[in-house]
Formats: sequence, C-alpha cells, structure tokens
Amino acid sequence: MTVLRNILTIILIVVSIAFTVIVLMQEGKSAGLGAISGAAETYWGRNKGRSMEGALVKLTKILGIVFMLLAVVLNINF
Repeated sequence: MTVLRNILTIILIVVSIAFTVIVLMQEGKSAGLGAISGAAETYWGRNKGRSMEGALVKLTKILGIVFMLLAVVLNINF
C-alpha cells in the first residue's frame, strides 16, 4: 500500500505543478480598453473555444478535477 500511496503522491505533485503553470499561462479576464472599441468581436474573440486560450481553460478544468480526486484519494486512510 505504501508503494501505491507514494506513486499517487508523486502524481499529485506533478499535477499541482502543471496546474500552476497552466493557470499562470492564461490571460486575465479583464477586457481592458478592447471592450470599448469592440475588439472582443474579432475572429479570435468569437473562436476562443478553438484557440490556445480555450485549450488552456479546458486543461485547467481537467487538471483541477484530477487534483481534487487525487487529494481525496490520498486523504483516505486505507
């Protein structure tokens, strides 16, 4: 059991580092002056889900779920 616990702990550390890096790579949600001039309705603004920013958001959600599941599993005393 300790081998499994050690492997899960290492996976949790790797996921937490990746989670931190992905969150830091994302742009802020504030629109800034671009919202005043209508820059949000550009090609990149409409297709955000298929862009790199959209992929980062999806990856953030997945890593968050994996992080929480690993934390719960590691907290169980078995």
